[in-house]
Amino acid sequence: MNSLKILVLDDEKVFRDEIREFLENEGFKVFAAGKPSEAFLIFQEFEIDILILDLRLPEMDGFAVLEQIKANYPETEVIMITGHGDMDAVIQAMRLGAVEFFPKPFRLLDMKAAIRRTRRFLDVSQRLKEVNTSLSIIAKDLKDSVGYEIIGKSKSIQQVIELMRKVAQAENTSVLITGESGTGKELVARGIHSLSSRKNAPFYAVNCSAIPDTLFESEFFGHKKGTFTGAIDDKAGWFEIANGGTLFLDEIVEMIPTMQSKLLRVLEERKVRRLGSSVDVNIDVRIIAATNQNVQELLASNRFRNDLYYRLNSFEIAIPPLRERPDDIPPLLNYYCEVLSKRMNKKNIAIDEMVLRAAMAYPFPGNVRELRNMVERALILAEGNRLTLRDFAFAGITPDLETPLETIEETTLDLEEIEKRTILRALEKTGYKKADAATLLNITRQSLDRRLEKYNLVI
Repeated sequence: MNSLKILVLDDEKVFRDEIREFLENEGFKVFAAGKPSEAFLIFQEFEIDILILDLRLPEMDGFAVLEQIKANYPETEVIMITGHGDMDAVIQAMRLGAVEFFPKPFRLLDMKAAIRRTRRFLDVSQRLKEVNTSLSIIAKDLKDSVGYEIIGKSKSIQQVIELMRKVAQAENTSVLITGESGTGKELVARGIHSLSSRKNAPFYAVNCSAIPDTLFESEFFGHKKGTFTGAIDDKAGWFEIANGGTLFLDEIVEMIPTMQSKLLRVLEERKVRRLGSSVDVNIDVRIIAATNQNVQELLASNRFRNDLYYRLNSFEIAIPPLRERPDDIPPLLNYYCEVLSKRMNKKNIAIDEMVLRAAMAYPFPGNVRELRNMVERALILAEGNRLTLRDFAFAGITPDLETPLETIEETTLDLEEIEKRTILRALEKTGYKKADAATLLNITRQSLDRRLEKYNLVI
């Protein structure tokens, strides 16, 4: 807490010196200024964490100073003080982004408590900034190496990305990815590969359900020329092809029992032998497996080997279905609309608000893949540059899409519910861009962040 840099801007020297001395005795680094021009010079030289700002000042009033500080130093938190406070002044200060408001006189211990509260908010903001920076870096790495991003702001999808980052560093650890069809299991697998030290080696994806039983062993381990009818050349198997890199086994549970036991042996011995050969080949391959089925049921019915499951399941990543993370639907809609419209040479495409409402109510049994296909179909059908409900096929959805939020009988709601609805409406109108939503609401970005946190709204 004592690492905070605090600036006191007040034209009363006695008060300014008193609060400065008190805060310095508490161990803070404190600066003082008697007029705004002096304060702005201090801001240019030091990173100020908290500004204690008087409302009545020479040169300009405290509200004008607050606006300039929030415009140029948005991460600085402001505590306002005044000897002429009224409710309108309090409301104006909070609207402009102040975190606390004290009428003079006040107890210095109360000011210390306010600084302590503000410090906790600064700490949380810093941690969120670090997490978001980390996630942004990961997302960029994925897009650069894989060509796709993992889109989503929900806590659950952020946890998936964080698990990807962590397990990528353990390059020999096998990973099992579970999730319904269309949730993006292969994208997660490719992301783990691209974030690991194996990223410059091959990534080879195999759909186990698409391989005939008679070809399984040859495809996995390879064969020598003449081993069987049709073996006209030596052929490397998937393990050799992916050597040094990653082998992604999609729908691993579809593998026949005999191959499950042979795969287990390869994973334990780290070597393979081509059909028709007497020579073992050492392999260094990371295995990432995936399935959309209930593994526990398969284990209970002996359709999947327990020992292979535990060998593969050194680290599991479960991708939640889209219906369990509706907060990700608006950014996904916007993302696919932007990407696919460019591919179709369509410009300035917008999504109608009613589409967002219907999408948020739709269960998406096909998950992200279904959403993407819906957007592609809508872009083909759309007449003009706006996607509307008639361009989509949200089967079974009958939400009250014709009633705008403003017409809801707000007299039955409390103030917090009205504020929450207003914030959600602003986010909808701005495509869930927080900076634009804050501007529309006429509040600061930091003020919007605090309200999103207050109402547990993950954007």
